[in-house]
Amino acid sequence: MSSSSSRWGALAVLCAVIFLDALDVSMVGVALPAIQHDLGLTTSSLQWVVSGYVLGYGGLLLLGGRTADLLGRRRVFLVALGVFAVASLLGGVVDDGALLIAARFVKGVAAAFTAPAALSIITTTFPEGPERNRALSIFTACGASGYSLGLVLSGLLTEIGWRWTLLMPVPVAVIALVAALKVLPKGREERAEGGHDLIGAVTITASMLLLVFTVVQAPEAGWASFQTIGSLVGVAALLGLFVLAELRTRHPLVRLGILRSGHIVRANLGLLILMGSYVSFQFVAMQYFQNLLGWSALGTALAFLPAGLLVAVTSTKMGDFADRFGTGKLIVIGAAALAGGYAVFLGIDRTPSLGGMVIPGMILLGIAFALSFPSLNIQATNGVDDDEQGLASGLLNTSGQVGGAIVLAVVTAVLTSGGGQTLSIGSLRAAIVVSLVLALVGLVISATGLRSRRSVPAVTENVKAYETV
Repeated sequence: MSSSSSRWGALAVLCAVIFLDALDVSMVGVALPAIQHDLGLTTSSLQWVVSGYVLGYGGLLLLGGRTADLLGRRRVFLVALGVFAVASLLGGVVDDGALLIAARFVKGVAAAFTAPAALSIITTTFPEGPERNRALSIFTACGASGYSLGLVLSGLLTEIGWRWTLLMPVPVAVIALVAALKVLPKGREERAEGGHDLIGAVTITASMLLLVFTVVQAPEAGWASFQTIGSLVGVAALLGLFVLAELRTRHPLVRLGILRSGHIVRANLGLLILMGSYVSFQFVAMQYFQNLLGWSALGTALAFLPAGLLVAVTSTKMGDFADRFGTGKLIVIGAAALAGGYAVFLGIDRTPSLGGMVIPGMILLGIAFALSFPSLNIQATNGVDDDEQGLASGLLNTSGQVGGAIVLAVVTAVLTSGGGQTLSIGSLRAAIVVSLVLALVGLVISATGLRSRRSVPAVTENVKAYETV
């Protein structure tokens, strides 16, 4: 991909796909009550419409990233995108809850391969520096916009029919697939050496799936139950086997030495906290607006509009900001805005003020996503060799998805801890406190990246300094 125009054409296709991947995480949310009514799902079954996608996405991202490095990023991206389109179609036409959950899981698996493949195509196509930063900021902003606007689109489409929330990605995915066949380079790619680390792939994937399953089921089974404790012991055992395998295998799935880089660890923790706290807040806000206040699906979706619009409007500027100020400063400001947004919503009551709480809170959360999401992606991939870009992006995306599942389970436990069947302002406020505390922890972690005088404004000058942190 030698010419500038072809590079940016490919970026447009990759952005469309990451938008869809992120969209599917949140867009089904507002449609859940209608899905439950039409398909006759129980509440425990209904959660798997969301969790199925997260399980497939978060559990297989590392394998997806490594597969892209080994088999070729273009090939993996195209095949996974085709599977995503077919699964989207099936999910929109089935009349059985189990089939819908299965389709959602397959979509999550497909996204687990498209997301790291797309990101590694960008980082191996655009030279490190301002041009790559601009491309990454646009790419990641599209992902953030897809997630932020998912509820808005869901509210609009649910008014027509819930199936449209599942069918809408189909034509977009097909168009993106046709375009990708034309604009992504067909030349020989540089691939990582070695083969698949099957033991590592099985143990890390199984541990992530079991961990997400455990935290999703824990509120129902009980955190102190034999099932939950036994599952957590199983997670620990699988992770121990994974580490042992990675230390002994010749071509590990995850080169553990990559975690010696302080900026990579901070980026992964930052995205885990950003996505975990916001997914949980989104769930709480939906309960508050719809179930407690009685707002419509569209009204609830519109409440999230300021955040989504802010991310979309500022997307093309984040690369320039990263070059000028450095990712570290942007992440700190974003973490502060995230905490501020949650703090504003601690004032929830039965007569909320749009101008005093809802809009200001959503604007702060939009600022947090606009600054943090692209900056965390840039920070997580700077200074990483081309043959490990899939690994770096897979680690980052895994952190975000697993963080969302874990924190959501904790927040659900807080909401139901009183044993009552109805929501209260007190339980909702306590759940928001969980997100606020996490955001404050994220602020502290991100601030540690500013301690060194080597963290200078230009991202391109930061790479060598970051490697020594």
